[in-house]
Amino acid sequence: MSFKPAIASMSLGRAWVHQLSFKLDQAQANNFQGVEIFFEDLEYLAREQNGLSANETPSPEAQIQAARTIKRLCDERCLEIIGLQPFMHYEGLLDRQEHAARVKRLEVWFEIAHTLGTDIIQIPGNFLGKDKITDDLDVVVGDLQEVADMGLKETPVIKFAYENLCWSTYFDTWEKVWDLVERVDRPNFGMCLDTFNIAGRVYADPASPNGKTTNADKDMEQSMADLVKKVDVKKVFYIQVVDAEKMETPLVEGHAFYAPDQPARMSWSRNARLFAFEKGGYLPVMDVTKAIIKGLKYRGWISMELFSRTMGEAGKEVPQSHARRGREAWEKLLKEIALWNIE
Repeated sequence: MSFKPAIASMSLGRAWVHQLSFKLDQAQANNFQGVEIFFEDLEYLAREQNGLSANETPSPEAQIQAARTIKRLCDERCLEIIGLQPFMHYEGLLDRQEHAARVKRLEVWFEIAHTLGTDIIQIPGNFLGKDKITDDLDVVVGDLQEVADMGLKETPVIKFAYENLCWSTYFDTWEKVWDLVERVDRPNFGMCLDTFNIAGRVYADPASPNGKTTNADKDMEQSMADLVKKVDVKKVFYIQVVDAEKMETPLVEGHAFYAPDQPARMSWSRNARLFAFEKGGYLPVMDVTKAIIKGLKYRGWISMELFSRTMGEAGKEVPQSHARRGREAWEKLLKEIALWNIE
C-alpha cells in the first residue's frame, strides 16, 4: 500500500439528517476505499434499529448490532473501515470515578471495533475545562498507558491513534502529542496527524484580524522541520488532509460562529473546514502533507476529514457534493504528490 483514500462518515453529513447507507453509497461512487466511522453514526443507527428516541443511549448490545450492520454495509460497497472515532474526553480526568466509567465504556468500544473489522480507535486531545482535567504528565501518561495495555490484550491488538486538536486544553500541538507517544512507550499507541489541527494551531488564529499567529510562516517552517527530524513514522497510524476557510472578520464576540463557551479555534473547526485545494482555504496544507509524506516517508491511509456547517443541512445533495469534493481533493493531492519525486 502506498496511499489509499478514505473519508470520515460524518464528513458526508450529520447522522440525524442523513442515512448512513446513502452516505456510504456516495463514498463508493466517488472511489473511496476506506471510511472512518464516527461514533455518532453508529449511535444513531443503533437508536433507529431499536426504536429509541434521540436522547436515549443505546445498550452495548444495540451498539454492537449496529456495528454488524455497518460492517455489512461497508463490505457490500468494498469499503474498509480504517478506524473508529472519537473516544473523547478520556485522559487526565480529575474525577476518577468518571475515568473508571470511561475505561468500562472502552471495553464496549473494543467489541465494536472488532465487529467493524478495524484495529484503530482514535483519541482526540481532551478539551474539557481546566476544572475537570489535569496536565500532570504522570496522570495523563498513566491513563494512556492503561488503555494501550488493555488494547494489547485484545485479539487482534487494538491500536490507539492520539490526535492533537488545535483547541485541546493542554495537548494542542503535534510536538506535545509526540512527547506523550514517547512517554507512553507502547507499540500500539501512536498518533493521527491532521493537517488542519497542526496548521490550525501553529499557523492560524481565527480570532486575529489576519487569521494568522504572530510568527506564522517562520513557526510553521520550524515546526515541519522538527516533525521530520523527531517523529518515527511507524507511530503515525494514519493521516487526515483538510483545509479551512479564512474568516472575513475575526472570530470573536459578534461573529456568526462565536460561542462564549468554546475556544475560537473549536468554533472555526466545527463550522468552516474545507477539503484541500478548495477556494477560500488558506492553511499551508501541502507544507504539512509534504513533511509527512516526503519527509517522514509516510505511506498508508489518507483520510478526508471535514467538519462544516453544511454537514447539518438537509437534502441528498449534501452527501453527494461532500463525497465529490473529497474525491476532487484526493485527485489533486495525487497530482501534487507526483511532483515531489518520492521513492
